[in-house]
Amino acid sequence: MEKKRIILAVTGASGTLYAVSLAKALSGCDEVELHLIVSDAARKVMELETDFPRDVMDLTADVIHQVDDIAAPPASGSWQHHGMIVCPCSMASLAAIASGLGSNLIHRAADVTLKERGRLILVPRETPLSTIHLQNMLTADRAGAIILPACPGFYHRPATVEALADQLAGKILDQLEIPHALYRRWGD
Repeated sequence: MEKKRIILAVTGASGTLYAVSLAKALSGCDEVELHLIVSDAARKVMELETDFPRDVMDLTADVIHQVDDIAAPPASGSWQHHGMIVCPCSMASLAAIASGLGSNLIHRAADVTLKERGRLILVPRETPLSTIHLQNMLTADRAGAIILPACPGFYHRPATVEALADQLAGKILDQLEIPHALYRRWGD
């Protein structure tokens, strides 16, 4: 069975716990080949927000791409993958993606994903949202991105912060049609 290549890009927005939960879930799927791109700002935010070791997500990845390597495979439309997730997606990265700027590998890979009509999931984690943020989300949506804000549900009665993060990770996996048991679905 050929594995599904999934790109997980992590930017400097608050919410790195979501990215860690997602990376663990993706690395636990036998049918997934996880490609990871983590910005320097994301590593700094993780350091400030969590007690995780700096390389916690690196340990889950099949392939790690450096954020400044714009010649890495995800920068090319000829390199095929099943989907790209930017989680969490900072407002600066959202703006770069909505504008088609390719100043680093995350932005370039997202741009390529959109131009190739691939599945791009952006997970913004900011509040409140300005008109500029909302316009950038609308622009990205119109270009084909899926906007999946980090807005956890509570119907599954989470007992921990990790359970909230797992529920969001499950919602992202649903968009990629990757089976999981990360949360109890409505009605289950």
